[in-house]
Amino acid sequence: MKFEVSSNLKISPEDIDELLTMKGVNRELSPIICMTAPSEWSSKPIFEWPTGKVLFSSWILLFGILPIDRHTFSFNSVDRQRGFSESSSSIINRVWHHRRDIKVNEGLPQITDTVEFQCRLPMLAYVLAPVYRFIFRHRHRVLRSYYGGST
Repeated sequence: MKFEVSSNLKISPEDIDELLTMKGVNRELSPIICMTAPSEWSSKPIFEWPTGKVLFSSWILLFGILPIDRHTFSFNSVDRQRGFSESSSSIINRVWHHRRDIKVNEGLPQITDTVEFQCRLPMLAYVLAPVYRFIFRHRHRVLRSYYGGST
């Protein structure tokens, strides 16, 4: 299954770095879920993370408390100005591809998240697809409320 969510943000190109940190990711996901990360990675901007290898596993915590999945991170590419491409897996998903594209139009960025996933139990994808879409729409609402912007 695949879906995409986009937002135009009122953020300067210098502040885009905030979108590529675990702190930024968890701000977007809050209060629904949060992701854990070892301090070695949580203190480093994502654009400084290596690509092409498994970096760590993260607990996905519902409301920051209840573990609901374990996600293993691996980045294909990370670019400070253009975004990232992640190919990972989890207990629930055999395949998880998340790409965040950052395109600057008239000095302001458009952020597009594209997610493609395959559940280990194929029928579960029909249940989780609306949940994942909801979470990413929530992330973009948080981005727009934090930075200003539109869909």
